[in-house]
Amino acid sequence: MDNNPPAEPFFLDASPGKRFCIYHPPVGNPLNQALLYIHPFAEEMNKSRRMAALQAKAFATMGFGVLQVDLYGCGDSEGDFGEATWAIWKEDIAYASQWLMQQGFASVHFWGVRLGALLVLDYVNNEEARIDPVKLVLWQPVVNGKSFLTQFLRLKLVNRLMSDDMGKTENVQDFREKLGAGEALEIAGYTLSPAMAAAIDALRLDQLVVEGSEVYWFEITPDAERGLSPASTSVVEAWNQSGIYPEVTLIPGLPFWATQEISECPELLMATARTFESFAGIPA
Repeated sequence: MDNNPPAEPFFLDASPGKRFCIYHPPVGNPLNQALLYIHPFAEEMNKSRRMAALQAKAFATMGFGVLQVDLYGCGDSEGDFGEATWAIWKEDIAYASQWLMQQGFASVHFWGVRLGALLVLDYVNNEEARIDPVKLVLWQPVVNGKSFLTQFLRLKLVNRLMSDDMGKTENVQDFREKLGAGEALEIAGYTLSPAMAAAIDALRLDQLVVEGSEVYWFEITPDAERGLSPASTSVVEAWNQSGIYPEVTLIPGLPFWATQEISECPELLMATARTFESFAGIPA
């Protein structure tokens, strides 16, 4: 039986427009600490909703307050996806963090998935008002923005192959040139603006080092015994040189953010819960 109080949906005043949020109040002994969830990019957001809801409930059961926010132009928030910018999304995090502080939480930690993990790191890295160490939960963080954007652009090629529009022979480089010339692209139902494409292209996980942070990196892999990929290993080494030593947990499972049907990864939920039980004072 689910003893969690019902989640509380509401619209948060932001600029421009309002953001749709779901708040999970802490259960049992409140910890005076909150987690802010930042979702992945485009359709990965919808594929991840189920896992995000399950983990948010688990965090709330431990005593954390949890806020899920749909970024500008995403989900049920106001605005068009094609008008969103990286800067607006970072401001959304600021609005959501401020709301949590206004609820009386002494500390706000961050939980990002895929590109949302890079957004969290980029925001916290430039957060001037931050004093206390922050906990960062990263689920399958994107390692390289340029590679991520290339994969997203390939969806346009796949959609074209599945349609009757076989006369054109454009490739990913052609799409990049169009973006560079200021042309927005329609990809898998989402409008990708040149500004958003440029922002994503410039992102590199190894350059997003947050001093004084506690990083908990969870990576789903087909074979956990193989360890991190060479690209992810390079990120960890770069962070180590900057004095950041992430706690990396490898989990066998399916990439729920990319499966055709909505899927779950119970092992990821359990691993994340185990990591945070010590903060909640729950005996192992």
